[in-house]
Amino acid sequence: MSKLTDVPKRILIGRALRSDKLGETLLPKRIALPVFASDPLSSVAYAPGEVLLVLSVAGVSAYHFSPWIAVAVVVLMFTVVASYRQNVHAYPSGGGDYEVATTNLGPKAGLTVASALLVDYVLTVAVSIASGIENLGSAIPFVVEHKVLCAVAVIVLLTLMNLRGVKESGKLFAIPTYVFVAGVFIMIAWGAYRGLVLDDTMKAPTADFTVRAEHQGLAGFALVFLLLRAFSSGCAALTGVEAISNGVPAFRKPKSKNAASTLALMGGLAVTMFCGIIALAMTTHVRMAEKPGEDLLHNGAPLGSGYVQNPVISQVAEAVFGNGSFLFIVLAAATALVLFLAANTAYNGFPLLGSILAQDRYLPRQLHTRGDRLAFSNGIVLLAGAAVLLVVIYGADSTRLIQLYIVGVFVSFTLSQTGMVRHWNRHLATENDPAKRRRMIRSRAINAFGAFFTGLVLVVVLATKFTHGAWVALLGMVIFYGTMTAIRKHYDRVSEEIAAAEERPDEYVRPSRVHSVVLVSKIHKPTLRALAYAKLLHSNQLEALSVSVDAAETKALKDEWERRGIDVPLKIIDSPYREVTRPVIEYVKGLRRESPRDAVSVYIPEYVVGHWYEHLLHNQSALRLKGRLLFTPGVMVTSVPYQLESSEAAKKRARRRADWNAPGSVRRGPVSRPKEPSNKS
Repeated sequence: MSKLTDVPKRILIGRALRSDKLGETLLPKRIALPVFASDPLSSVAYAPGEVLLVLSVAGVSAYHFSPWIAVAVVVLMFTVVASYRQNVHAYPSGGGDYEVATTNLGPKAGLTVASALLVDYVLTVAVSIASGIENLGSAIPFVVEHKVLCAVAVIVLLTLMNLRGVKESGKLFAIPTYVFVAGVFIMIAWGAYRGLVLDDTMKAPTADFTVRAEHQGLAGFALVFLLLRAFSSGCAALTGVEAISNGVPAFRKPKSKNAASTLALMGGLAVTMFCGIIALAMTTHVRMAEKPGEDLLHNGAPLGSGYVQNPVISQVAEAVFGNGSFLFIVLAAATALVLFLAANTAYNGFPLLGSILAQDRYLPRQLHTRGDRLAFSNGIVLLAGAAVLLVVIYGADSTRLIQLYIVGVFVSFTLSQTGMVRHWNRHLATENDPAKRRRMIRSRAINAFGAFFTGLVLVVVLATKFTHGAWVALLGMVIFYGTMTAIRKHYDRVSEEIAAAEERPDEYVRPSRVHSVVLVSKIHKPTLRALAYAKLLHSNQLEALSVSVDAAETKALKDEWERRGIDVPLKIIDSPYREVTRPVIEYVKGLRRESPRDAVSVYIPEYVVGHWYEHLLHNQSALRLKGRLLFTPGVMVTSVPYQLESSEAAKKRARRRADWNAPGSVRRGPVSRPKEPSNKS
């Protein structure tokens, strides 16, 4: 079975890497940018459209508010980037928001941040993949007809790519990300040149449409609420910003400096692209509607349910480059691809955060273990499974999924920046160097403004998106929080129970005697080996035990035992109901009741077989017995193996792949191997 699973595993994810190769998987800035920033960079493909979709509720006249909303998003982006640059310098260990909140605000705040980020990472994968599928579906009808199937297939593909390792997946993702960024900048530059220098008239394909307003003449509170809702939708451009602070350990040295530089570059690129697309959308008169078939009108008539509304970036590209032009096709392809790859931000953030939480005993320890390719494989698979579940439940519909989005990320933003303010306050209380104090005061001011601004945005997001689906994200956070709290309590309870005390209480005193019991069904080589092994351990009392379920077999066993002159007492237990497990358990418990200070050692002969199907034919009673005896205090269970001929073939197969790691191998921490002796004389 090991060979059957190892071969496809090596084909899919590659050769296993030694622990001392971890340094070779660290990322330079040019690779780290697409790995950790593909989500915020790609969000400019749908964030401008979300703004216009919300404003369309009040009609085309409300579009003139979009530049002001863009300015608010830009200010927020610069605030968050500046704030997180302080984070990566102060906390370079990779804990990010979770570590900041836990250290400065306490474990409950840290767990709240962790819950929010885990939910947000899952949603990042689901939203990015669903959005990419919809962009691709406008060109390929098959994709639209099988949205869920195609989305699941893409998630599986991304999972396999990430299981191959961060560095390898980063190289694969770098090209489309950079092509997308270059394509958007070329579109902005060429659009500006055509509009400002050549004075060309550029028209989006929807420029001649009108929008039927659901609410005419909004004013006062209703207008303010609409603008706040549009702003909260535009804040989707900020998702993934925190991934860099969580991924600092994946950078090459100097880690903090490289992470801060990458963060600043990401912020500058995302802001420029977002503003440029909004400006071109206004210039080319893009029209969007939440219900395009009903609310978009051409010559006064609705377009109908058959109309497919293209994203803002596609409409702007068509207006600037021309429909069907080379640059239009390149940008369209890069946009669809980078939306798929935007999920990679979560594939790097979720497993790393899961590893840190597992180390702190809030998640199962398996999430702390690196896989064959030195990636956190269990976390990657868990993320993929959760994203697939969401995609299936919501039918890969990005419009429905995006309503769940960005709540978690602003919870983490706010608590993280609040924690950083307390961090600087604590250090200022003990720092006397004037130059360092000035830097700390400046950093505290940046983080304080960041905490205030992101907290305000969190309130806006909750107020405007709660009834549209944000409650699902909050429910997910509550579930994660409760689950992680329960796991931590379990680990703490077990640690307390098994902790070795300084004194030597009664349970540490050696048992007064050892009573050994060898289980016997018939006399054969495995039984004789178990008896011989039990004799070697010089127990105070040794006996053989057999359960009688067939009178003729039991008589034959007694006769042969006497004929062979075996010098171990044989005890027979009657079982009128033909059970084997229960009589043995009751007998062992009886021994414990008679002599509580004695230890009972049970020896079970077992066959070692070489094929998986042979396990179904042997050792079933032994497995049941071991499972039951494990719950009996004071009882030690020893399996005495006897290798059948078929196991020899398995041994040869194992020798041939001695250097391979079997599936499920547990790896904990770096492994140092002795250097091979040099051949030099």
